[in-house]
Amino acid sequence: MRISLPGVLMFAVMIGAPACAATTFSVPDAALPEPLVLIAYGDMRFTDPAQTSASSPAARQALVARIAQESPAALFISGDIPWHGVAADYKVYRSETKLWRKKHLRVFPALGNHEFSMCDSASCLDLWWKAFPQLRGLRWYSVAIGSKVVAISLDSDSALNPQSEQGAWLEAQVASLGAAVRVVLIVMHHPPVADVQTVKLVDHNPRTNEETLVPFLRKAAADSAARFVVSAGHIHNYERNAQDGVMYLVSGGGGARPSEVDRDQHDLYQGTDFPNFHYVRFELQAGSLKGEMIRLEDYDAAKPAQWRSRDRFEITLRP
Repeated sequence: MRISLPGVLMFAVMIGAPACAATTFSVPDAALPEPLVLIAYGDMRFTDPAQTSASSPAARQALVARIAQESPAALFISGDIPWHGVAADYKVYRSETKLWRKKHLRVFPALGNHEFSMCDSASCLDLWWKAFPQLRGLRWYSVAIGSKVVAISLDSDSALNPQSEQGAWLEAQVASLGAAVRVVLIVMHHPPVADVQTVKLVDHNPRTNEETLVPFLRKAAADSAARFVVSAGHIHNYERNAQDGVMYLVSGGGGARPSEVDRDQHDLYQGTDFPNFHYVRFELQAGSLKGEMIRLEDYDAAKPAQWRSRDRFEITLRP
């Protein structure tokens, strides 16, 4: 089943995703602006604004407003939208993201671990599906943003190995990419590749479940005409690694309590700014995909509103 939706939110039904290899959803080229702008980020932890230790309400609200101002063709969230996964958190999410609905943004979330923080799995999922009703029944899915971009939202709370239901579905999705597809954006919560920590935040290092994707993506990037980009979260900071023809981003600066990281030599971003409340902006051009990390500078102000581009990169598309 493939659902074509030019409008705001796009989703479907089933426990995993449709058995067929076609994308779950699609937005026709005619419904998309020029240039095509996409935004990815995660780890907001929407919750009671009086709670300022787990999440910064000022930072997450500033990010929401700035993203609405960008008016991207699609917004991809890499999980940890609520803090505890309870109804009250989703009520705050809905209240603080009114601008997105007013601007008719297409919002595509992935499941994080905080979606399951303070309720049993079935109850948590039901609340997530109530927040995103068009997604009911789905834990992973894909969407064609026009003819040149396919985004794949994965559930890193579920198995990703090739023998798993999700792993087999992902393989089928990549195997069936159309000839016109030039960019595959994979959105997930736990990162497959990140700066390995030995002192700080060691419990957030890449896990075996996500690392199983690395050899798969290596082969996919070598065999496909498309370029592959992974946008993950979980680490409340920004990182950028290029490996085996795949760009791996950590974009966890959505408002949750920031995490300090020791950057290894492979991290292509060596900035010393902290904290990094931010989002990543992609712009598809004729021969390249341009990426930009846009950081909130005055994060400690009562109403922060100063932004600065802190990292830029360009991925040359294959003809």
